[in-house]
Amino acid sequence: MVATAAARTALGRYGEDVAERHLTELGMVLLERNWRCDEGELDLVLRDGPVLVACEVKTRSDTSYGTPHQAVGPDKLDRLRRLAERWVQARGLNPPEIRIDLVAVLRRVKGAAVVDHVRGI
Repeated sequence: MVATAAARTALGRYGEDVAERHLTELGMVLLERNWRCDEGELDLVLRDGPVLVACEVKTRSDTSYGTPHQAVGPDKLDRLRRLAERWVQARGLNPPEIRIDLVAVLRRVKGAAVVDHVRGI
């Protein structure tokens, strides 16, 4: 069954909520959510100690179209790096390190979501 745009949006929002909660429970500080510019969007921007973390969140309700991890290839990763640099420049910041993380969320029919946080993809 093909999901509607509204269903995909809701699933994405759910995954971002789960990812945000997971990362802040690890001690990261949320700086911004869904930051956009003409080149794209960063789902979550956080601080992990002195490190700036640009986090991509990929959410699936099943793996029939692949895992969330498979949705982030080299081109997507390059774009995320550029977006993180633009976020930093827009704020006039100079963090000692910028890291790109992935939070893969698999929403189950019953029970808690499966969350896989990959640091430094």
